[in-house]
Amino acid sequence: MNFLDLIKIRQSARKYKDTPVEMDKISKLIEAVRLAPSASNSQPWRLIIVNDPDLKNRIAETTYSKLIPINEFSLQAPVIAVLVIEKPKAVSQIGGRIKKREYVLIDIGIAAEHFCLQAAELGLATCMIGWFNEKKVKKLLNIPFRKRIGLLITLGYPEDNDPVRKKNRKEILQMSAFNGYDILDNQ
Repeated sequence: MNFLDLIKIRQSARKYKDTPVEMDKISKLIEAVRLAPSASNSQPWRLIIVNDPDLKNRIAETTYSKLIPINEFSLQAPVIAVLVIEKPKAVSQIGGRIKKREYVLIDIGIAAEHFCLQAAELGLATCMIGWFNEKKVKKLLNIPFRKRIGLLITLGYPEDNDPVRKKNRKEILQMSAFNGYDILDNQ
């Protein structure tokens, strides 16, 4: 598949079929994350695949509440991937402090997008979730207290009635420029 076509079909899904995701596809997703680039090649993540239905539902229940039901769809997904932030290499930590950049967050974002794009190429759907009860997820997955969870990603086959939506994005001239910030000076 052409890369731009892949980007166009990748979207955040909130409707999933009740079909398990095959282990060979999960293996490809793990490999996509493993190959993601990172600052100083730190690879500051641990990917946890939650595909046990009971445990997955308990993780999903940490993503919503009666007051904030936005992620209740996570119960439908047969898999939830958890990206745990790990300690980066010393050079990346020092560079981040000097430059006031959180390279580890950039790295996690790249790894997550590798996961999502690979999933789309395999005919799977995903949704990145940043709203969850981190303390409960850590307890459920035996993640050490000092670790942080970067995000959760729901994974599964999209429902047939969930077509690829038109991307609502800024126009090119609203989001890009050449040789400087001010768009008017760069035409």
